[in-house]
Amino acid sequence: MTHNKSYTLDEIAELLDLKLIGDGQCKIAGLGTLKHAGPGELSFLSNPSYASQLTACQASAVIVRAEYAESCPAHALVATDPYVAYAKASALFDSSPLNPPGVHPTAVIGDEVELADSVYVGPYAVIESGVSIGADSKIDAHSFIGRGSQVGNNCRFQNNVTLYHDIVVGDNVVIHSTAVIGADGFGFAFDGAKSVKIHQLGSVCIGDNVEIGAGTTIDRGAIDDTRIGNGVKIDNQVQIGHNCQIGDHSIICGCTAIAGSVKIGRYCIMGGASGAVGHISIADRVKVSAMTLVSQSIAEPGTYSSGTGHMKTSEWKRNIVRFQQLDGIAKRLKEIEKNTDKK
Repeated sequence: MTHNKSYTLDEIAELLDLKLIGDGQCKIAGLGTLKHAGPGELSFLSNPSYASQLTACQASAVIVRAEYAESCPAHALVATDPYVAYAKASALFDSSPLNPPGVHPTAVIGDEVELADSVYVGPYAVIESGVSIGADSKIDAHSFIGRGSQVGNNCRFQNNVTLYHDIVVGDNVVIHSTAVIGADGFGFAFDGAKSVKIHQLGSVCIGDNVEIGAGTTIDRGAIDDTRIGNGVKIDNQVQIGHNCQIGDHSIICGCTAIAGSVKIGRYCIMGGASGAVGHISIADRVKVSAMTLVSQSIAEPGTYSSGTGHMKTSEWKRNIVRFQQLDGIAKRLKEIEKNTDKK
């Protein structure tokens, strides 16, 4: 994709700390895939499965590992990890609009609000009393920040983000549209006839360098705070229940649902549409595959899965009957083994 920015390969190599093999004055104006990139664009090869596309690539330059440098038909930028280098290169060509500092005349700003001079507040945003927002942060249109909340430096709230009262957000946090931070956790006590609401008295504390996807909801704690660690990345449409703790640099993929009071360790990955029942703990460096339900605590690092792989419906229907019979089969097998031992 081409943007209104361009760099020489010398500049890119210096900015990304890569070794350049080729013409340092070659101009690069955008990024492209190996298959579709053209002249003036930079591509990358990180997955060996796509190595066959390298020789026909039309990009002016390609980010590659050292072993692919000689076979690269274009100028080569040699990286230890081309995917990480590509991620850094993408920042050079980011075309997201940057609004200048200032408060739009339609925004509503409460009493005793502290806004750094470099803050941007967009149209129809509402900032309630007692809020503080740090330097270089940007609050886009129709967003709402509740009473007493604290937002750090260099944060970006996209349109229609909602922060309830007394939420704490660290530095360099990105929250995408329609995310809701700090709604009441799902807490009720049944008195025999009806459900009695448990008022949620805690907050949500979000660390530094966190990204929260569109439509994601993070509930406030019942008593203790819900906590999101530094460097956590949360995808779209994720539900995180009250009192949860998500460890530093963990990744929560789209449509995951985490029940209340779950503690997830550092550097974990929760695959798409996975889930966790309440009041369990997951150790550091655990990977949970897509659509897995974690129903008990996990004490050791590793990859965990549940459920079955897909199959034709007719075959699945036959197999589900056998799944229901497993307990009886196990009992019969145990009886056979016992009788065999007697002989």
